[in-house]
Amino acid sequence: MLAVIKMIKPVKVGAASLNQTPLAWESNRQHIIRAIEQAKSEEVQVLCLPELCISGYGCEDMFHSAGLHEKAISELFEIAPHCQDIIVAVGLPVALQSGVFNTSCLIVDGQIAGFAAKQFLAGDGIHYENRWFKPWPVGVRSEIEIRGKSYPIGDIFFDCSGIKIGFEICEDAWVGNRSGNRLAQMGVDIILNPSASHFAFGKHEIRMRYALEGSRAFNTSYVFCNLLGNEAGRAIYDGGRIIASGGHLLAVGSLFSFQDVQLTTAVIDVQMTRLNQMRIISFQPEFKEHTQRIPVKYSPSYSQEKVSRSISNANQFLTKEEEFAFSISLALFDYMRKSYSNGFVVSLSGGADSSAVACLIRLMIERAAKELGFAGLMKKFFYLPGKKNINSGDALKKELLLCVYQATRNSSETTRNAAHKLAKGLGASFYELNIDELVQDYTTIVEQSIGRKLTWEKDDLALQNIQARVRAPSVWMLANIRGALLLSTSNRSEAAVGYATMDGDTSGGLSPIAGIDKKYLREWLVWIEKTGAPDLPVIPALKYVNEQQPTAELRPAGSKQTDEDDLMPYTVLDVIERAAIRDKQMPVDAYKILCERFPNYSCDDLLKWTQRFFQLWSRNQWKRERYAPSFHLDDENLDPKTWCRFPILSGGKIVY
Repeated sequence: MLAVIKMIKPVKVGAASLNQTPLAWESNRQHIIRAIEQAKSEEVQVLCLPELCISGYGCEDMFHSAGLHEKAISELFEIAPHCQDIIVAVGLPVALQSGVFNTSCLIVDGQIAGFAAKQFLAGDGIHYENRWFKPWPVGVRSEIEIRGKSYPIGDIFFDCSGIKIGFEICEDAWVGNRSGNRLAQMGVDIILNPSASHFAFGKHEIRMRYALEGSRAFNTSYVFCNLLGNEAGRAIYDGGRIIASGGHLLAVGSLFSFQDVQLTTAVIDVQMTRLNQMRIISFQPEFKEHTQRIPVKYSPSYSQEKVSRSISNANQFLTKEEEFAFSISLALFDYMRKSYSNGFVVSLSGGADSSAVACLIRLMIERAAKELGFAGLMKKFFYLPGKKNINSGDALKKELLLCVYQATRNSSETTRNAAHKLAKGLGASFYELNIDELVQDYTTIVEQSIGRKLTWEKDDLALQNIQARVRAPSVWMLANIRGALLLSTSNRSEAAVGYATMDGDTSGGLSPIAGIDKKYLREWLVWIEKTGAPDLPVIPALKYVNEQQPTAELRPAGSKQTDEDDLMPYTVLDVIERAAIRDKQMPVDAYKILCERFPNYSCDDLLKWTQRFFQLWSRNQWKRERYAPSFHLDDENLDPKTWCRFPILSGGKIVY
């Protein structure tokens, strides 16, 4: 028999987002306990914590490890005693018979009540849950023995002395036949949705709709909580928290916090939702065996007047520009500290891509310092070797961001000035290197080997690429000296057509803007230069970047090289890419779309650009396979490891 705890009606519920890390058992446990203690201090009675928060969501093939399952259970028993006088849902993987299941364990007054198992697994795009877990069959209940005691597991809900608590675990709420439909028929009062729902542009608004609509359609109270931050390297979690009841939005938590734990609470009126629910409940005896009943005492405390009907003052409605800045700056922050890197190095060309990356690092520092305070921020960077000498925000910017401009004879004063002015405006450290002699040395060595002079007419690609490749060793060397992360600055438009030099401008351990198209990136740079937002101050020095046309600046100045002359207009490239890759259209269909969208261009040009795109796409999958890890931002991602798979060998021509 489980211990009895006081349960008061109306009920105060809480949703906590946690910044977890796969296999980081101690810090994960500390964050969970901190959330529980904070919830108890605020008199929360039912607390929902994110999906797989004990182990971390991104453990990947380590979910096949028996040792991981044993450790997760051990951690669960470490956490349970901290749950006195509160009901807590905590996520972990559970091995049963021949399968591993994604579960949420309900702990009641310090004792384990049972395990609700995920029924619908995320297996599209960035997710591969079917590789590690089995979906739990609908309507099936079983028992699992742990440390000599039997616990219910499966498609169950929990009856806490009359208040019924059920689960939709992340994907369970995204399918047509939501688990909430059956939970509503069983008279569940509170549905908890512990999630590891990756960030994508506009996705939080969708979650708010399904939480709100779920609470209305099922006549229940609905509690959603998400992971927070860059958990495992590629996926970003916004830390969303949503509480709704009977079709009313009660509370929405802030997004993209730099804190490890964020809690949102609300008071729900169970009696009110039950009155509406009576219209849809149908008595189905077969569901009775799936109920875990737990005795709980009621102690009336909250009055009807205390039931919240207001949304918390949170940044739940963000523009795409804000979402981009907030998500990437948080992802960079977590990637840096979780990899114990001493900052970032950016090869700053004076162009749009590298400038955007440098600006995002500056925003990362400013946003983190504003939320955590300088002292709190430095606690996060406890491992920095020179932290004793970092006594101000300005000193921290110089320590964490090094920008390097590397000139050849083909570099212009325009880009040099832009790089210098921007680095100064960002407060970064700045080095200027002249690598022209190195380029000429390589050129001479090769000319002597092949017995002829290299010319732009005959050797254009080789002469361009050697400049980009010569830039890599020195900037890698600086990154090694500082113990810092070298960031690659390629964007998605370049990745689509392979417009990047392998081992040159693709060099780096992380590629933060590889999921963003060039057209949008340029628009964002203008926005952050001139408009900004309350939490995103403008960066005026970007005017030196924004007034230029994008150029690789690898040919002699007289050629007046631009990216769009080499490829096609970026607006056209992005439309073809979305049609061909996101929407899986054939070349002729993509061409027809261009003809409708761009009547001002000739049919010959549109046909030429369509052919060029498909040829370059097919021939350059090997480059995309070698790109540094990138952040996932939307369903247009080209990362072959998480979203868009394509054969390396496919003919290299338009043959389909």
